[in-house]
Order: sequence, then C-alpha cells, then structure tokens
Amino acid sequence: MWEVLMANMMSPVVMFFVLGLAAALLRSDLKFPSALSDALSMYLLLAIGLKGGIEMSKYPVTELLQPIWGGLLLGTLIPVVTFVMLLKMKIDKFNAAALAAAYGSVSIVTFGAGADFLDKVGASYESYMGAIVAIMEIPAILVSLIMLKALQGSANRQRTGGAVLYSGFLPILRKGIDVGILREVLTGKSILLLAGGLIIGLLAGQEAMPVVQPFFIDPYRGALMLFLMHMGMVCGSKLGELKGRSSLLLGFAVLAPIAYGALGVLVGKAAGLSTGSMMLMGVLAASASYIAAPAAVKGAIPEANPSIYLGLALGVTFPFNLAFGIPLYYWLAQMLA
Repeated sequence: MWEVLMANMMSPVVMFFVLGLAAALLRSDLKFPSALSDALSMYLLLAIGLKGGIEMSKYPVTELLQPIWGGLLLGTLIPVVTFVMLLKMKIDKFNAAALAAAYGSVSIVTFGAGADFLDKVGASYESYMGAIVAIMEIPAILVSLIMLKALQGSANRQRTGGAVLYSGFLPILRKGIDVGILREVLTGKSILLLAGGLIIGLLAGQEAMPVVQPFFIDPYRGALMLFLMHMGMVCGSKLGELKGRSSLLLGFAVLAPIAYGALGVLVGKAAGLSTGSMMLMGVLAASASYIAAPAAVKGAIPEANPSIYLGLALGVTFPFNLAFGIPLYYWLAQMLA
C-alpha cells in the first residue's frame, strides 16, 4: 500500500497539480489563460466521451448492462444519501442540494488521473469505463435538484430528512420532472460534450479510431497534466474561502469520498468488473464535480454559496483523491478481487 501511495505521489499527473498549487500559494505571477482552460476542459470531455463510445462499440449490450446499472445506481443513491446526511448536520437546504449535486456527480479529471494511475502500475481495466462518467453525471444533478424542489414543496416543514423528502416527492412523481430543470441539465456544456462524444464514438465504432487517435487519444495525457496544473492554481486560490467553515463540512469532504469510494468498489465487484475497473468505479463514486454540477447549480440554485460546494469539492476532496484516494481505492479493489 505504501509503495503504491508513493508511486502515485511521484507521478507526473500529481506533480503538475502540486506545481499549480504551489504557484497559487506562493502568489506567483503565473497565470493560466481562461480561454486555454475552457479549451482543455472541452477537449478532455470530448476525448473521454469519444474513447468511451468507441470502446463500447466493441462489446455486446448484454455485457454493458451491469456496469451501466451500477453507474446509474451510484449516480442516484449518492446524492440522496448526501442530501439527507447534510440536512441532519443542520446544513441549509440550498447548500445541501448543491453539495449533493457536486458529490453525486463525478470529476472527469479525477477519473483521468485514476486511469493514468492504472496505466502506470500496469493494471488493466475495461475500456468502456469512460462511458460510465457520462452515465453518472446526469442522474446525480437531476436527483439533487428534484430533492430540493421536493423539500421546498413539502406541506409538512416540521419534519426533516427522509420523511420530508418522501412527502415532498409525491407531487413531483404525479406531475413529472420540471422540463426546465431537465433541459438545463441535459444541454449544459459538460453533459452535452460527454454525451455527444459518447454517441459519436458509439455510432462511428472502431473505424473512427485512425481519425480520432492523433488528436483525441495520443495527446490526452499532456492535456490532462496541463489542466491539472490549472486545477492546482484554482484549488490554491479557493483554500482561503474555507477558513471559518464548519469542521463538520471539512470532515465530510474527506470522509464522504472514502465511504463513497468503498461503495463504488463494491458496486463494481457486484457488476462483475475487473480489479482495475472496480477501482475506477470507486474513483467515480468518490469524486466530486467542479465543472458539470456547479455549472448546473449556479443557475438552478442561486441561493447556494459557491465557496462551499466549489471550495470543498476542489479545495479538499479533489487533492485528497488525487494524492491518497486513488491508491486507497486500488488497494480496496485488490482486496475484494
């Protein structure tokens, strides 16, 4: 375990993140162009979607059903657990819903770092796992927004947790999901690029690989490392916003990924995945979104404080997973396998 942890800490992916973090903490004049950041984000989303779709085209549908159901289960269950738990911790409903969306959703960059880690240690994994990223994004954001709507529409506001959610869900189940919320989630940049790349790769199949590989496959690691340096700089700038925050929230940002990561590994085991893919399912479950979910939350829940859901996801959970979580989930997957 210690050797795996040290190997991960010394990987170029983690060290690029540390470089960006150091630049921010030392108040260097190093600046990352916002246009380049947006371009790299779009590139990574499309690359993972395309690769996942092309790889999915290799497999019969029957082989994909279990991992897809596993991803949908995690993308639905984690935001519900997070929302109810945060309500019990006396977090207001707006920030609880925003955190449920962030922690129920996934980090595309953490997934990329996990896949890079597996390549480094020589562990194989099912190549369609990139498709599970898009599958987990959509339900997590939708469920979180629906839960907030359910809580706000509940007639009995004296109850908390599961009871108030249950009573609030009934009118929504009768009337259906708000079309505006559904449209906002599905047309958001992250979902659109991930799902679009996935569909293109799935329809084009293996014949598209010679066209896709020179731009979307071969340069992927370099783009990932540049983006991680940028994330390190953003993370360093967000750390100050966490001062004075509840120790319960800070504890949640470390302990929740461990619990969700273990759950993800167990779901991967139940879905019949290999050790490497079990670990990646754990990485996805443990990660927190700081791209897709915040983009959806910003418009849908303006009452939520961005310094909480962005600060915890990017300032605490992301570096924890990058340095310690990934080797931990790999170790758990090895133990279960």
